[in-house]
Amino acid sequence: MVAQISRRRTISADPQTVWDVLADFGSIHDWLPGVDHSCVLSTDPDGPVGTKRRVQMGRMTLVETITEFDAPTALAYDIAGLPGWLRRFNNRWTVRAAGAGTTVTVTSTVDLGPGRLRALAARLVCLAMAKSSDTMLAGLAARWETAHV
Repeated sequence: MVAQISRRRTISADPQTVWDVLADFGSIHDWLPGVDHSCVLSTDPDGPVGTKRRVQMGRMTLVETITEFDAPTALAYDIAGLPGWLRRFNNRWTVRAAGAGTTVTVTSTVDLGPGRLRALAARLVCLAMAKSSDTMLAGLAARWETAHV
């Protein structure tokens, strides 16, 4: 079962400025609270899709692989290193102009495989991810606001 949840925030910055922070894929530790370290592990010679980063949060280590890179509007990546019962976890960011600012949306997609119990579990994981998405959006907004005060 696949489930999704989206969170959105308007940031008082132009879309290119927001995109530049998101597209600096190895530097998520600069703006996301709770990330102790992040770095690019590998790049694909054909472009950003396939680029991998390592994200360290306490004892948890994630490897995130870019699956979509449509500058300056969309960035998506699969996340590995979560519990094994999560078949696939993906975050997709979209960046859109909104008046004098930018609307940023992060959509989390969870795939737990077939079955009714897994369908319920996927929805619960998505609800839990809403809080994480809110934290990521707040960190992104604070990063820009702090850098331009």
